[in-house]
Amino acid sequence: MKSVKQHIEAFAKLGDYLVQIDTELPHYAPLMKIIHQSKHKNGWFTEENCLNALKSWGEALNEKALNEWTTAYTFTEKTPQNIGLVLAGNIPLVGFHDVLCVLLCGHNATIKLASTDPYLIPFLHQQLIKIDPVFEGRLTFTEERLEQFDAVIATGSNNAARYFDYYFSKVPNIIRKNRNGIAVLDGNENKQQLEGLAKDIVQYYGLGCRSIAKVYLPRGYDINHIFGALYPYAHLMESAKYANNYDYNKAVFLMSEYDLLDNGFMLVRESDAFGSPVACLHYAYYDELSSLQEKLHEQADQIQCVSSALAIENAIPLGEAQSPSLWNYADGVDPIRFLLGL
Repeated sequence: MKSVKQHIEAFAKLGDYLVQIDTELPHYAPLMKIIHQSKHKNGWFTEENCLNALKSWGEALNEKALNEWTTAYTFTEKTPQNIGLVLAGNIPLVGFHDVLCVLLCGHNATIKLASTDPYLIPFLHQQLIKIDPVFEGRLTFTEERLEQFDAVIATGSNNAARYFDYYFSKVPNIIRKNRNGIAVLDGNENKQQLEGLAKDIVQYYGLGCRSIAKVYLPRGYDINHIFGALYPYAHLMESAKYANNYDYNKAVFLMSEYDLLDNGFMLVRESDAFGSPVACLHYAYYDELSSLQEKLHEQADQIQCVSSALAIENAIPLGEAQSPSLWNYADGVDPIRFLLGL
C-alpha cells in the first residue's frame, strides 16, 4: 500500500484537474462527454449541476485541506478489506466522499452506483489511475446486489435503510437515512447572506440532503425578504422536470386547502416537517432562540446541517450548505475512524 502522503498527492492532482475545468478545452472533452451522458440519463443532472459538483470537489481536494483532514488520524498498513458501498444518486457525485475515504484508508471497494448517477465516479476513478496506477483495480462497479464484502457503507431512503439494516447486519456497517438541511434566521441577515440562503435552497433543485428544505424564522419575520433573494432563480421553471413538480405540488396543496405563499416558481408554506418536495420550502416560527436550539438538538437525527449566521453549534455560513469540508461528515458519522478500525 502506498503511503497516505502519496495518496494525498494523487487526490490533490485530481483536484487541480477538476478546479480548472474549461468546457472549451479539448483536454476536457472526455469529461464533457460524461457530463452529457449523465444529463441524458438523469434530467436533474444538468451541465450546470454536474460542473458545480465537479468544481466543488476540485476546491475540496487541495493538498492543504487533505493534509489538515488526515493528520487527525493514524494510518497503519493493514491487509486491505473489501468495502461494499451503496451510493445515493440524488445529486451528482454525492457518494464520492465514501470512495475517497475507502481509498485513503488503503481498502478496496465494490460499489453499487445509483442508477441515476452511473458515470461520474467511474470517470474520476479512471482519472486517478492516470495520475497514479496504484488505484488500478481498487474499485469495482456492479449493477447487481452486493456480495463478498467485509464491511458496508450504504446510503438511501428511510425505507431502503430498513432493508440495509437487515441485509448488512452481519458485518460492520454505516447505514445512512433521510436527513434534511435547515436554516435559522433572526431578521438581521444582510443581502449577501440572504442570497446565500437562496442558493442553499435551490442549488441542485433542492434535491441534496444538505439542501435547505426548512427555514426557522423569528415570529413576525417578513418572508418577502426570502422571496426577494429567491427572485433571481425564476429561471428554474425553464426545467420541465422542475416545472412539473411545481405544478403538481401546487395542485396537491390547493386541493388539501393548505395555506401557502407562491412567487410563481417556489411554494412556501408553514409546516412541522423537515423535508419539503421539489419547488417547495417549509418554514416555522420560533419565539426564543434557546428553546429552538433545544428542540433542534432533540431532533438532530433528522437534520443533516444547520445553516445560519447565528451562534448555533456546528452551524455553517449561509450559502455554504453544498460545500462541506472534508471532515464535515454525513449524519455526523466518521467513516475514516470506521474504516481504520476494521
